[in-house]
Amino acid sequence: MSGIAAGSLIFAGLMVLLVVRVPIGVAMFTMGAAGYWALGGWEMQRVLDALKTLAYARLSNYDIAVIPLFLLMGQFATQGGLSAALFRFVAAFMGHLRGGVAMAAIGACAGFGAICGSSLATAATMGQVALPELRRLGYAGSLSTGALAAGGTLGIMIPPSVPLVIYAVLTQESIGKLFMAAVLPGVIAMVGYMLVVQVFVALRPEAAPAGPRVPWPQRLQALWQVLPVLMVFLVVIVGIYGGWANPTEAAAIGAAACGVLAVVRGGLRWEGFKASLLGTAQATAMIYLVLMGADMLNTALALSQMPTELAAWVQGSGLSPMLVMVAILIIYILLGCVMDSLAMILLTIPIFYPVVMGLDFYGMSPTDKSVWFGILALMVVEIGLVHPPVGMNVYIINRLARDVPLSETFKGVMPFLASDLIRIVLLLAFPSLALVLVRTFSS
Repeated sequence: MSGIAAGSLIFAGLMVLLVVRVPIGVAMFTMGAAGYWALGGWEMQRVLDALKTLAYARLSNYDIAVIPLFLLMGQFATQGGLSAALFRFVAAFMGHLRGGVAMAAIGACAGFGAICGSSLATAATMGQVALPELRRLGYAGSLSTGALAAGGTLGIMIPPSVPLVIYAVLTQESIGKLFMAAVLPGVIAMVGYMLVVQVFVALRPEAAPAGPRVPWPQRLQALWQVLPVLMVFLVVIVGIYGGWANPTEAAAIGAAACGVLAVVRGGLRWEGFKASLLGTAQATAMIYLVLMGADMLNTALALSQMPTELAAWVQGSGLSPMLVMVAILIIYILLGCVMDSLAMILLTIPIFYPVVMGLDFYGMSPTDKSVWFGILALMVVEIGLVHPPVGMNVYIINRLARDVPLSETFKGVMPFLASDLIRIVLLLAFPSLALVLVRTFSS
């Protein structure tokens, strides 16, 4: 049996387990162990030997210690009410415009994403903060929920980003370079979403009334309150890329700073502190379980030689590199219908990465190509958080806005999906959008 055929059987079994609602980490571990057992000559001892080394090899990796620290930073920010300060700041400068409060919610999502690293947490937190104000001003339900669901995806687009950390671990790429590469596409995403709101308002002015104009003294006060949050972001990102701290050290500093800010502002008390630790532990356990399952699956796939054979087949097929890349991105969009962003990254990168690295894109160096593909993959995975039928961000926001039908929320995110597709096309055509900051600060 060829490696591609063996790998396809493993994936078919995985899809069956997912259809019957087996958790993704358990499903990947089960099919990985079964595949390793079958390909290893039906010797159970080989599977047990692999289990002895896989857990230690993964969990002793110093780089993945950054994950619980970034999660803790986001928990402190959520429990400490820093999200409300971000929303008040952006709304103070934009709320008097027609559609301004919806744009303020998107801008606050970007700001919160800079200290959170999780899309679901960003959507849930900013939904609780912004939805009451949007309701009070009479915004249309589809625009309110669509803007918040789409804005929540900025939680993984704006660094720090947990999926980017996972990508870096899987590909041995620099976390600092990936974070720096994500900044400009993240800003473009935020601006694109705000332009969607403007187009929506131009077509339906009654759907987004203007709020009251905030006096300049209150604007400056809002700016003063949000400056510490900006400083945390700069310390983490500039610290990593400037070489002052490695990612784990920078994440620890950021988590400690967010904790202090949350306490000083009066939003974090003992119950909130315990909730932050518990939330971090639960999310970390889930991520590590998925990591372990992915390691077992990828070990079986490596034994089958599927990634190597697939990369060789693509290189010898005569297909243009850009056509191959478009096909990979379409597969990501389809996978977004059945699984979450973290699972997609863990499942596909060991297969697609060798294929991409074996092709020539604009004469880019291997490092540039690796970083560019990482940002592209993140952007397409981000779409899976809002497009039907899964769209986890849509369900989270809809749960908060129970007066808005789910169908209206999905209608509301469609214009934002169009913005996402335009951004992906731009990054495909102009890789420098992701690489310009990396090249600038590397020189």
